[in-house]
Amino acid sequence: MSVRTIGYPYSEACVRSLRAGDLVSVNGLLFTGRDRLHKFLAEGGESPVELRDGALYHCGPVVLREGDGWRAVAAGPTTSIREEPYMASVIARFGVRVVIGKGGMGAATRQACRTYGCVYLQAVGGAAALLARRIRRVTGVAFLDTFGAAEALWSFEVEAFEAVVGIDAHGGSVYDEVLASSRARLAREVSDA
Repeated sequence: MSVRTIGYPYSEACVRSLRAGDLVSVNGLLFTGRDRLHKFLAEGGESPVELRDGALYHCGPVVLREGDGWRAVAAGPTTSIREEPYMASVIARFGVRVVIGKGGMGAATRQACRTYGCVYLQAVGGAAALLARRIRRVTGVAFLDTFGAAEALWSFEVEAFEAVVGIDAHGGSVYDEVLASSRARLAREVSDA
């Protein structure tokens, strides 16, 4: 299977061309966010960075001071369903095109992806150090004092950050496909017993 390369800014046309199950390689800016940031944005807070046509990564990275800057040493995905109460609002309000995390999202996020032209990418869980190697540069941080390092909004420039399209902008979902396949197999196994 070929790998699709997508780059920042992530256009609606590019995002809508992706299908559930596609392998992608992400290049350019990613912004991290977890519970506190999503709640803040969904409740009317302003983003200190331009999220339109951007990517929001569900990640609480480990970032170390290095000279005058920062270096990410671990940047694995966090469980995305925790952001379900906020994600659809954030997509609609800020024009986010790419959401990255692990474990999938719920019905409201899936509908927002379809309506506004956004995809959810499944990153590899348990590979935080490996994924951090895809971060070429930490370009900034916001809300560090307010939310703390793990919940801050980090800006990363990434290269060849690989993931799988878990939910596409057409309502397709690899999670639904796996569930349907598993149920069918279970039904066959039970009927053969």
